[in-house]
Order: sequence, then C-alpha cells, then structure tokens
Amino acid sequence: FHLALIQLHVSAVKSDNLQRACELVREASAKGAKLVALPECFNSPYGTQYFKEYAEKIPGDSTQKLSEVAKECSIYLVGGSIPEEDGGKLYNTCTVFGPDGSMLAKHRKVHLFDIDIPGKIQFKESETLSPGNSFSMFDTPFCKVGLGICYDIRFAEMAQIYGQKGCQLLIYPGAFNLTTGPAHWELLQRGRAVDNQVYVATVSPARDEKASYVAWGHSTVVNPWGEVIAKAGAEETVVYTDIDLKKLTEIRQQIPILSQKRCDLYGVEMKK
Repeated sequence: FHLALIQLHVSAVKSDNLQRACELVREASAKGAKLVALPECFNSPYGTQYFKEYAEKIPGDSTQKLSEVAKECSIYLVGGSIPEEDGGKLYNTCTVFGPDGSMLAKHRKVHLFDIDIPGKIQFKESETLSPGNSFSMFDTPFCKVGLGICYDIRFAEMAQIYGQKGCQLLIYPGAFNLTTGPAHWELLQRGRAVDNQVYVATVSPARDEKASYVAWGHSTVVNPWGEVIAKAGAEETVVYTDIDLKKLTEIRQQIPILSQKRCDLYGVEMKK
C-alpha cells in the first residue's frame, strides 16, 4: 500500500498550519496514498513555552479538521501530534482517523524529552507536559500499526511489544534537533526496524532555522531489512513510498527471529 509522510513547515499561526496540512493531505491522497502521516506538533511551534497557549481539548478544532479531511479523502490519517489539554494537564498527543472520519487511536507521548547535552542543547518537556500511560495501535485493511512520538523511538521495549502484538508498521511523528538528528535519527529507525522486522516511518516538521527549536527534518521510511527506502531533506515536502508486506513476510521467513526468541530465558511484557 502507498504511504505518504508530510514534512510540514510549521508557523506560529495555528489556522495556517491546519489549512496547509489539510492541503497536503489532499495532495497525498490524490497521488494514491492510503495512509498519510503528519509531523509531531504540526499545528503549533515546538517548545515548552508554546504548549499551553496552543493546547486544545480532544475532540477540538484541530482534530475535527483531521477527521473531516480523512473522511473527505477516504484515507487513514495519522495526525502527527498536537498539545492536548485535559483535566488541567497538558499532553503531546497523536490522533488517528479512519476513512469514515472516526477516531481510531489516541496516543499520548509516553517518554518525555528531558535532556541536557552541555554546550549543545537543554530541553525539558516535563516542565509543562504530563506523560501518557498506554501503548497505541490501530488496524487497517493493510496491516496493524503501532504509534510512538519522537523520544518514544529510543525505547526499544516499546517497539518490541508492538511487534509482539502483530504490528508490521511503526509510525513515529518526531522532531529531533540539530544535535540528536544527525547522530541518532536514522540509526534508531534502522535499529527498531531490524530488531523487530517491521517497517518504521518517522515524520518530522520541516526545518525552520528561525524557530526557537530547530527540527532536523529528514522524514524517513525504513524497511524490515534495515534499508532506508524513502527520505526527505530539510525542506517542506511529501515523502511517498510503498509498504510491501510480502517483502516483510519473506524477511521474517528467511531470518525467523520472532519464533527463535528464548522466551524461557527472557521476556519483555506490556504491564497495562
């Protein structure tokens, strides 16, 4: 099936971001994409100082527009992420909509991005955000899909559990920066893909050198053999690729790691 990743240029004007995102979703659908994904924080600038100002309830205006465009185009739409307000708390939340416009999944970022690399970057999501507490999967006629947001990709156990649960594609809307991006963005995707024999797709905002947080860009798709099969640069663009589940099955047959795990010696489990 045809997958499209929308590497959106995000501005400070929420309505402009929503309008542009929907335009590019329509464009991707017109080119045959059946599953379309938007980047992390697609409707607002990324930064702890912005989350409260841009936060919305779910359902709300942004998710309503995603629902409408998914239905209009009759596609599966992974709505990147938006700052969500619920019960006085803020979350970094990804919603997924089906071809009928219904919400199929809601993933709140599980691992909050609190890092300090001296001389390079300091960032603390937990100053404003609360973590999610659940795994998020949804079914399509093509395959089962597992969701993570950005920093979630660094936690191999999460991807492993998605694999155990039957996911064949993992999608991570994310915004790595100019320090972690060149170092780990592609490496982590290839690792998750090879370890679990799944497709891995990451969707970044386009790079904006004037933003307070500069995203790396380079939205990418990696196949279960660990090969990069599609990749953007830093600018606004739409990345297209075919997800070949026959190839996935062949790789799992050739190197049957899933059936050869020593579950008598070790295990990774989902606790809730």
